[in-house]
Amino acid sequence: MNEFIRPNLTPPNGQKKVLLHSCCAPCSGEVMEAMLASGVDYTIFFYNPNIHPLKEYLLRKDENVRFAEKHGVPFVDADYDKDNWFARAKGMEWEPERGARCTMCFNMRFERTALYAHEHDFPVMTSSLGISRWKNMAQINDCGHRAAGRYDGLSYWDFNWRKGGGSQRMIEISKREEFYQQEYCGCVYSLRDTNQHRRDQGRPPVVIGTQFYRSNEDPDST
Repeated sequence: MNEFIRPNLTPPNGQKKVLLHSCCAPCSGEVMEAMLASGVDYTIFFYNPNIHPLKEYLLRKDENVRFAEKHGVPFVDADYDKDNWFARAKGMEWEPERGARCTMCFNMRFERTALYAHEHDFPVMTSSLGISRWKNMAQINDCGHRAAGRYDGLSYWDFNWRKGGGSQRMIEISKREEFYQQEYCGCVYSLRDTNQHRRDQGRPPVVIGTQFYRSNEDPDST
């Protein structure tokens, strides 16, 4: 990985205790290392009932646990209440990526994150979701602020984790750690649409559990 001197990060209101909602190890790797470098006391909150099937969910979670343990970061393994997610997604099965179904999904995950933060005295919450260039950062931040706004004394940290080369370091960390490389956003509908796109291009469908970042790859190839 290229030499990089990290700036000192300061969470909202000068707080040092943060609850980090993590969606997966590749997206959270840079966020985790950035906060560690700034001495931020944070805990990972893994709540992602949108990820299907179960095999994919466990692959993503286990990679995140492995990286958290490597750095001695507390990890909260929240419920995999997929039935509730499907109930909330009903009627939105054909919504496009970044549409109403994604807003619902972010709302659901952040509402649970905010509740845990409130119940366990975290003054700040944030998420690794926005570091991905495939996501709408404004959509994510709106959901995060809305969820945190339910509780007095809780702030959502909408730091732009992509800036200053964050997205590139996310890839570099993933290749250094050889993380599992998921090939779709996470839900069954994104898997359906990804496979349809692949069929249209004459490519084979996604095979879960086969793709991993490799340290000898060109950093610009992903």
